Amino acid sequence: MARVMYLECFSGAAGDMLLGALIDAGLPVDALRDALGSLAVAHEITVNQVLRCGITATKFDVAPLGQVAGDDTRKPHTHGTGASARTHTHAEEDGHRSLDEIIRLVERSSLSVPAQTRAAALFRRLAQVEADIHGVPVNDVHLHEVGALDSIIDIAGAVFAMEWFGIDDIEASPLNVGSGVVDIAHGRFPVPAPATMRLLKGVPVYSDGPKMELVTPTGALLVSDYARRYGPLPAMTLGRVGYGAGTRDTPTSPNVLRVVIGDRMETAGQEQPSAVVQIEAEIDDMNPQLFGPATDRLFQAGALDVFLTPVFMKKGRPGTLLTVLAAPPRREGILDVIFRETTTIGVRIQTLERETLDRTWEEVAVPGGRVRIKLATRAGVVVNAVPEFDDCVKVAEMSGRPLKQVQADALSAWSRSSASGNG
Repeated sequence: MARVMYLECFSGAAGDMLLGALIDAGLPVDALRDALGSLAVAHEITVNQVLRCGITATKFDVAPLGQVAGDDTRKPHTHGTGASARTHTHAEEDGHRSLDEIIRLVERSSLSVPAQTRAAALFRRLAQVEADIHGVPVNDVHLHEVGALDSIIDIAGAVFAMEWFGIDDIEASPLNVGSGVVDIAHGRFPVPAPATMRLLKGVPVYSDGPKMELVTPTGALLVSDYARRYGPLPAMTLGRVGYGAGTRDTPTSPNVLRVVIGDRMETAGQEQPSAVVQIEAEIDDMNPQLFGPATDRLFQAGALDVFLTPVFMKKGRPGTLLTVLAAPPRREGILDVIFRETTTIGVRIQTLERETLDRTWEEVAVPGGRVRIKLATRAGVVVNAVPEFDDCVKVAEMSGRPLKQVQADALSAWSRSSASGNG
């Protein structure tokens, strides 16, 4: 059966709430700390169990290095005023960073290449939203939210966490955005804030509960990027459940984001496959050097896969078949990139059903470091185990050992752990 993750946003969504819920659902905190530490951004995180309206939930906090996360004793600056608002300082370590600076941090981190690509795309999307709101080029935008320490950690951490769970089939409830007003850098605005409103375009939302901001720009960014469908809890056999706490403890409803993970149930004798759109175009009049940058931008726009196939076109001319696979909500963004970055004047589009193996991660120790193993399972049985290539490269470089030996050691360590019942 296919694994499915459901994001229940009855009390809104924020980056720290999503990370708290994923930790509560089983994400190892040490693995998250290692990944975030590789960003080379001086910070400290704390993870605590708290009560929200009588419900135990996990609270994730981040602060500049040397300052206790969640306990700001210096001059504060507040991003948002709602249930998920955070207060932090503008110390030198927590200064607003430009988009280019953030992308460089991501590209130098130990995140996998797909995770780096997705994180960079998320930061670019947030920056583009800010640019559109203020009417300036994206390279000139002053990144208030995206440049702050908590936003960098929340976005990069969420990308790592989602990859760790390895679940592509992600759904969400409609988002409760709250009501009232919110104080941002440019003044007081009605809820949702302008950036949040733009990021939630095409997403079902509603307003309920106390007058406060319930969805932050980072929360809107992450939920809208990962969720493929919106609606009620899908039919599933329940597995893991996690609760991520917001900052405030509201009296009438728990201020939490709930993550539910399970095996999708069969309907009418069939498993529900994951739908994707396939967009294709044959191109014979384009400089081949342009395909590389076009492919990069397609991945930044949310493509699941992009591949190029040599073909022969009319009059025997050699050409290239561009094929892009993406989740249906990403269709328009993908089309924009194709028509902007290539010379094609038309594409073919069809909706396909896709079956994927369930994926999870385990970590093993090898001489010279640690390596993650990607496990692919079907009906609970492991059918493939592959060492993460970037982890093996890192260990090989640090230890001076051959890369192929590191890969073999990682598989051997996982096999021993699995055989002993510890995998």
